[in-house]
Amino acid sequence: MNLITDAMAQTAEQPAATAPAPAAPSIPAPPSAPATQTGTVASGAPQDAAAQPPALSDLFAQLVPVFVVMGIVYILVIRPRARREKAELEALRNVRRGDVVATTGGIVGKVTKAINDVEVELEIAPNTRIHLLRAAIAEVRSRGEPVKETPVAPATKPANESKAPSKKPTSGAKS
Repeated sequence: MNLITDAMAQTAEQPAATAPAPAAPSIPAPPSAPATQTGTVASGAPQDAAAQPPALSDLFAQLVPVFVVMGIVYILVIRPRARREKAELEALRNVRRGDVVATTGGIVGKVTKAINDVEVELEIAPNTRIHLLRAAIAEVRSRGEPVKETPVAPATKPANESKAPSKKPTSGAKS
């Protein structure tokens, strides 16, 4: 309430101008000292306190919590995510024959052949094989033992012929 009455008293004390100056608008000058609640100018207030930079200890005290929060975020969020991404990338690189994988499209199949570093051949049904990009593998479900190719074995002899034949003397030749 005092502010309103003080403001009204100040406007009433100013003399009314007889003729306004049309060309030059007046800009109010900033007060030299800050005003108090009653509208009077405070005396003896230090004007240099706001212009001084904060002390080094104050700056350090403000920056420490920021660095602590950044460290906690790194430990709890960034480092585990980087480890998980590294493990997933390593699993994709190590996909080999016999592994059961699930694709990003929802297809589950068995890897039959690693074509190159980018593609694999996936068997999704008996005698149904597709080529798939390694990037489209969402997860490796099970690590199977690689399918071992059996070398083509020579024709085996029947079991009764597997024994060494016995030598019989020929007729007429006596020793």
